[in-house]
Amino acid sequence: MSKSRNTTPPAPLFGRSRRRWVRRLPYGVAILFIAVLLPVTGMVLSQDYGLHPDLAVALAVLQTLPLLMAVRRPLRAWAIVFTADVGCAVALLTVPAQDGRPWPWTPMSIIDMLLLTLAVGLRERRRTLLAVWLLLLSASVVLRSVSPERDNGTWGALVVLSGVLLVVGGALRERGDAQRALAEQETISEAERARRTLLEERTRIARELHDVVAHHMSVITVQADSAPYRLDGLPPEAREEFASIAATARESLTEMRRLLGVLRSEDASGEGGGSERAPQPGVERIPQLVEATVRAGLPVELSMPDPLPTGLPQTVDLSAYRITQEALANVVRHAPGARTRVSVTVDADGSGLMVLVVNATAPDADAPPLETSGTGHGLVGMRERVRLVGGTLDTGPLPGGGFRVAARLPFTTNSAEELFTA
Repeated sequence: MSKSRNTTPPAPLFGRSRRRWVRRLPYGVAILFIAVLLPVTGMVLSQDYGLHPDLAVALAVLQTLPLLMAVRRPLRAWAIVFTADVGCAVALLTVPAQDGRPWPWTPMSIIDMLLLTLAVGLRERRRTLLAVWLLLLSASVVLRSVSPERDNGTWGALVVLSGVLLVVGGALRERGDAQRALAEQETISEAERARRTLLEERTRIARELHDVVAHHMSVITVQADSAPYRLDGLPPEAREEFASIAATARESLTEMRRLLGVLRSEDASGEGGGSERAPQPGVERIPQLVEATVRAGLPVELSMPDPLPTGLPQTVDLSAYRITQEALANVVRHAPGARTRVSVTVDADGSGLMVLVVNATAPDADAPPLETSGTGHGLVGMRERVRLVGGTLDTGPLPGGGFRVAARLPFTTNSAEELFTA
């Protein structure tokens, strides 16, 4: 079974540039030098060096046309031109030496060779560049030794300038490769940072959800343990069933505490451990949250039903508070001093809770925000909390300026398992 080869031509020099004129620059330079060097080379070789006109034209074509190939395949173009230049030097041995004429490399050969060494330096690796330079040096020394009387020292200048251009081209290529690698690494790091942020928010929600579920499991355990004492005349089978339910609930609580130990970060075991075990806030704490925000210098208007809704599912209660907290924190960070309105309402049919946080633009448009880029943790946390209860979230800028966060949290929640298996 034959292996398929990639026949796609390599990218042209500067082909990755964002500027259109930079991408076309190598083609323009190649066409310009071909238009100048092709007729000049044929004329100089035939009239000044004395070669046969047909041979001069053939050598001129081989020495100049590959410049266009060098835009995509500079090493191959260099090999063709180098071979043609060596053939030209050998052909010039068949005609009488001309006083003052450079040999073994003609002026046109020096120009196209310098152009090609720069192109090779921009594309090839260090070992290849060293091999190219050593091959040029070896050919120059060998040809000079064949006819030392023709040498006027120009070959040394070509060798030195070619080495300089190879070093410069190689340095530019390595710098470009390093910049591209850095850009790719930044892209990967950004994706990893976003994934880590999502996992951190899910872990935080899982730790808070532990308190909610643990409360329900504790209630089940107490009810199952006390059932034989509260209900008279229970048959032995029912007593055993209640005992089994209580044992299973206690075992589940133990497993949940083990899970929480895995999810809890190291810094939560010290001074922060008490905050992890504190009662989780709910809708009734939103007025205190707004009051603290007002004291921080943010004008906030609060609209809530009176009396406050009671008997909310604990996940909805906690999510409403956290979403309001994150939204207000984002206003403080990105639009300090902006007028903000917080609204918490119960749906007309009593099926869910609506949390709305809307802020206008900052009063001082020239004042820099406390954070210019942000980490995205707030919006990520809001989305995950809404998913936890099977609700919807609508966020985005307002047409006249400002920002809007609208979350609907249904009272009939989906299984929290969906959040952590997604």
